[in-house]
Amino acid sequence: MSRFAKIPATVITGFLGAGKTTLVRHLLSQAEGRRIALIVNEFGDVGVDGDLLASCGAGGCGEDDIIELANGCLCCTVADEFLPTMEKLLARAEPPQHILIETSGLALPKPLVKAFDWPDIRSRVTVDGVVAVVDGPALAAGRFTSSPEEKARPDHDNPLEEVFEDQLACADLVLLNKSDLLDGPALDALDARLKSGLRPGVKLVHSRHGAVDARLLLGLGAAAEDDLAARPSQHDDAGAHDHDDFESFAVTVPEQSDPARLAEALRDIISRHDILRLKGFLPVRGKAMRHVVQAVGPRVQGYYDRPWKAAEPRAGQLVVIGLKGLDRAAIAAAILRAAA
Repeated sequence: MSRFAKIPATVITGFLGAGKTTLVRHLLSQAEGRRIALIVNEFGDVGVDGDLLASCGAGGCGEDDIIELANGCLCCTVADEFLPTMEKLLARAEPPQHILIETSGLALPKPLVKAFDWPDIRSRVTVDGVVAVVDGPALAAGRFTSSPEEKARPDHDNPLEEVFEDQLACADLVLLNKSDLLDGPALDALDARLKSGLRPGVKLVHSRHGAVDARLLLGLGAAAEDDLAARPSQHDDAGAHDHDDFESFAVTVPEQSDPARLAEALRDIISRHDILRLKGFLPVRGKAMRHVVQAVGPRVQGYYDRPWKAAEPRAGQLVVIGLKGLDRAAIAAAILRAAA
């Protein structure tokens, strides 16, 4: 890269559980010696995704290159958190050659892209592209859709649909993820639906487990900060955007002997309380490795990612995210009963 060339930044957006972190892990594994800095933003007090990425062992991104901004949302905290973070990255003796930004699943990408117009940032960095990751099965199940009757009601409000549509409207490339969980007719229907609402020239790519060739996603050359007017948002006229429609809390759980049994119980809890996302870590009796729990909708997955660190308490934490009004006491009690 020329010393005068701008550093490309890729914004990865997508709703809760769509597969953004898995995609980032694949991209980091294809770094091929490039210095990549990663900014991870999460909704909630406990950072899970940044920890998962720090332990992935990818050669292009060490722990010092992963910056976690938790307990907030970048679209609301660009001045307080994002801009100072970018300034520190750019002030390094060896600045990154590419910057990946994984936003919270509840973030609106457009305010973040606007932040690249900040003079000290604009002269050094360009938004190479906005990649929207879509959870195919969740979209097929109508998770982000209001019926015509619901939309006709004057009091209609669907915050999931609003966030999802804003993420698509800002995208330069859309990744329809988890395509292996859908049959041919369902995939064709989702393709048609998504393409009908995308801006001209925006490409749609299928993926399984976020496995995509980095050459498809990096190097788009979109310069998204220069055409913000072409990326409409339902919140363009709002004085400020907040996340009062959503909430998050964490539950500390004890060591487990059978994580599969707990996963079955979590499926029932998620369904009964309409939880949008559940994720975290568990200690398992007799296992030196940490067990990761990832749940979205009815799908609960678990795997071992790394050994527990020597100074790390073997305590499990599960982060629960949902629409405002979650019965926190009932959910926490149900999880603790299942984990007992």
